[in-house]
Formats: sequence, C-alpha cells, structure tokens
Amino acid sequence: MHRETRPAPSPSDRRGTRRDLYAAGAAVLLVVAAVVVGRHIEQRDGTLRVSWPPLYANWLPHTGPGTPAALAVAVLLVAYGPTLAARLPWRALLGAAYAASSAWTWSLALVDGWHWGIARRLTTKYEYLQVIDRFQDIPETLRSFTRHILIDSPDHWPAHVAGHPPAAPLTFVYLDRIGLGGGAWAGVWCLLVGASTCVAVLVTVRALAGEHGEQLARRAAPFLVLAPAAVWTGTSADGYFAAVAAWSVALLALSVRPVRAWPLTAAASGLLFGLTCYLSYGLTLFAVVAATALLLGRNGARVRVLPYALLGAAVVPLLFTLYGFDWWEAYRLLVERYYQGAAGIRPYGYWVWANLACTVLVVGLATVAGLRRVERGGLGVLLAGVLVSLLIADLSGMSKAETERIWLPFTQWLLAAGAFLPSPRPWLAAQAALALLVNHLLLTGW
Repeated sequence: MHRETRPAPSPSDRRGTRRDLYAAGAAVLLVVAAVVVGRHIEQRDGTLRVSWPPLYANWLPHTGPGTPAALAVAVLLVAYGPTLAARLPWRALLGAAYAASSAWTWSLALVDGWHWGIARRLTTKYEYLQVIDRFQDIPETLRSFTRHILIDSPDHWPAHVAGHPPAAPLTFVYLDRIGLGGGAWAGVWCLLVGASTCVAVLVTVRALAGEHGEQLARRAAPFLVLAPAAVWTGTSADGYFAAVAAWSVALLALSVRPVRAWPLTAAASGLLFGLTCYLSYGLTLFAVVAATALLLGRNGARVRVLPYALLGAAVVPLLFTLYGFDWWEAYRLLVERYYQGAAGIRPYGYWVWANLACTVLVVGLATVAGLRRVERGGLGVLLAGVLVSLLIADLSGMSKAETERIWLPFTQWLLAAGAFLPSPRPWLAAQAALALLVNHLLLTGW
C-alpha cells in the first residue's frame, strides 16, 4: 500500500520553529524570575501580599471531581480541535466552540470541587454577594454609593464592590430577585456567560481580519477554547465582564461590515460598551480595542456606524447618572481606596514586570509564540490594540497583582495569536498542560 509522506521541513520552517521556542523559553524565564524574586520579596518584607507570586494563589497540590473531565476535554481538543475547526460550517463552529469552552471551564472549576470551585467563590468577604441586602432600595443605594467607598467611611463596601461601579453588584442583585440567588447561581452565571467570550472573539476576527478572516478565525478557535485563562474565567466575575466587553467589540465589528441590521448592531455595541464601563472602571480602556475595530472597518461604514454606537453607549451612563451615581467621583475615591489597601504597600517596581509574567501563565506559551509570528493585517492590528490597552493598564499603577483575573477581558483576545502557528497540536498540548498544572498544583484565590 502506498503511504503518503509529508515533505521534510524547510530550513526556514526549522528557523521559525526555533524562534518560536526561543520566545517561549524567554517567557518561561520571565515567569521563573517573577516567582524567585517575588518569593524573596514576600519572605523578606511581606509587601507583595500574595502567597505564590506572581499569582494570587497558594501552593496546594490536589485533584478533584473535575480532574478526569478536564483531562478528557484536553485530549479531545488537542486531537480533534484543529480538524473540526477547519471543517465545521461556520455557525456550527461557533456553537461547538461555546460548548467546548464551557466544558473546559466547568471541568477546571470542578477540580476544586463544587463548593470551593463554583458555589463559594463569590460569597467571600471581598465579594459582591455580601451586599445583596443593602440594595433593597436601589435608587437610594446608587445615590449614596460613593459615601461607602473609602475604607474609613461608615459601612464601607467590601473590596470588590468598592473597586467597581454598581452595575457589577447590581447584576447579582437582579439575579437574586428573579430567584437565582446565592453563590452557586452567581458562579454558574459567570461561568456560562464568560465561556461565550471565545465566540465573540471569533466573530470579530472573521469580520475584521480581511479576506483571510474566516481562515484565521478557524485556526484561532482551538486556542481560544483550550485556554489557560479558563482557570480564572469560571471562578471570578471578571469572566462575565470579559464577555460583555468582547461582545461590544464583536457587534461593532459586525456593524462595519455590509450587514442589513447594522444600525441595531451598532447601537447594541454601544449599549454593551456603556455597560462595560459600569462593570469595571479599568475596562474603559476597551475604548482602544473598539477604536481599533472601527479603524479596521470600511471608510463609509465608520462614519455611518459611529453615531449609533455613541447613542447606544450613552444609555447606561445616563441611567446611572439620573439615579444619582457619579462615575467620576466614584473613580476618584476608588483610587484613594486602592492605596488604602494592599496596593499602598505593593511595590510598583516588581509588579510592573511581574504582571507580564502573570499574563504568560494566563495566555500560555502558544500565545507568546503566536505573537512573535503576528503578520500585517486586521488580526495583527486588533492584537496591537489589545496590547496597547494592557500596557496602559500596567503602567498606570492600578494593576498591582491579581491581574490573572483583572486583565481577563484583554488577555483572552491575545489567544487568537495562535492562528499564526503552523503546527497547532503541540502548542495546544502545551496550553492544556499549563492550565492543568496551575489548577492542580495551586489553589487559586479567584
């Protein structure tokens, strides 16, 4: 029987692979440096306020009910993910990507068990569910919201409530009011909504990456699904925030394409962007990503879409302002509250580069290698916009530690760089191995 053989790799292919490995090796060294230097600083003076720098986590090797499922999902995605992504009809691919992302995120969360992995995450003293009862009179609570941000104010808000605009706690207030109260429902909400981020990124890449947009989206799909970031997506409200922000950009990307319902998608994009800004102050930086998406649209489309998007973006801020919440005053007080807490002693000189090491653990070595290979075109420009947003966040000093969850809305876009890797399966295996190691060796704080 004739056996088909593949051509031997060319010298340029081998050089490219070596450079990929060099980039991945440099990223590993960055992580090792962050761990070694961070542990030294923390043991010497305790100023990092994390137990396993650069992550907010504790060393605790363990397995759980999600372990077999996580291993099975990882093996299946590595073996069949690239082939299915290439062959499935587009809409079927989007559905399959969401289902696979949900399965991967669920299984990783359940490595820590149902109680700690999902049901208890949003019920700790720092979290949103601690204040549900204080929103009995929502208009009055919004009017007085800023009075409780500072740590020395009466009945000051828990850390995450003080650190976010009120749309974040209100999400869980409304879930409670429709009968989905408690930590379990809150955790399920964040996980299921957060898992849709990969779909929004795929839609955006296909719309904005030019004539090869669908091909690049298909190549990126397995990397967006089998993401180390899923360790945190399923266990923090930031996974939910990431999805809202991602869909705001995805709808904008659709609006600048020749689609019949572009006024509706443009207005919906603006509406979600306004909500994004009232879920997290730092996500105003998504304006950079949105502007990049608008830039990649057709010339005429940019002009016609912008008024609808701006009109939609005004809705949420207008409603909160009418109810008495002052976003700018709240942000000013948040900065003061931020430095009243751990950020006041966490050293900027360490975190400004250790945050990048933390990001390596979230996006994986495949993303590092993929970013090295980024080509000119729509996807490259989009990734550049995300990187600019992250750089601003890093240099601002408002992201000292815990960026594994805080930066989730941005880092999940970087995973699309896997589309540029010529041999996806070994890199996908590396992604899965990293996620499994982090989730089984460390007990993450989020």
